[in-house]
Amino acid sequence: MDVEALYNQYFHSVYLYLCSISRDESLAEELTQETFFKAVKASDKFRGDCDVRVWLCQIAKNLYLTHCRRQNRYTGEEIPETHADTGVSVEEHLENTEQAMHIHRILHGMKDPQKEVFSLRVFGELSFRQIGDLFGKTESWARVTFHRAKLMIIEALEEESK
Repeated sequence: MDVEALYNQYFHSVYLYLCSISRDESLAEELTQETFFKAVKASDKFRGDCDVRVWLCQIAKNLYLTHCRRQNRYTGEEIPETHADTGVSVEEHLENTEQAMHIHRILHGMKDPQKEVFSLRVFGELSFRQIGDLFGKTESWARVTFHRAKLMIIEALEEESK
C-alpha cells in the first residue's frame, strides 16, 4: 500500500468527514493524521471488500468516538469560533450561519442512523454506496435513510416557520 498516494488521495475526504461529526477543525486535523497512522499500521488487515475511503472513515469514526469517551463529554453542540474568509458579506455569512446552525440543531435532535447518514452524505461527501458499506447495508438502504432524514429536517423547518 503506497502510503503517500493513499494520504494524498483520501486526506481531504477523511478530514471533511471528521469535521462534519466533530465540528472542530483542529480536532478533525489531528484525528485525520491519526487515522492515516492507524491505517498504515493496519494495512495488512485491509481485506479490500469495501472502498478504501469507507475503511478510512470507519477508522476515523472509531478514533473520534474514543476521543469523546476520553473527554467524557458530548460534542454535538460545539460551535467553531473562527471561519474561513470566503468573500461573503457579514450579513450573508450570519444568515447562512444561522440557517446552518438551525439545521444542525435539528440534526442534533435526530436519532441514528438518519443523523449519521445525513452527515456522511452532506458533510462527508460520501456516496450512497460508501455509506451503505460503512453500515454493512445496501446502497438502497442508504438512499432511503438519507431521504427520510431530509424529510424530517424539512418537516421540522416548516413547523418552526409557522
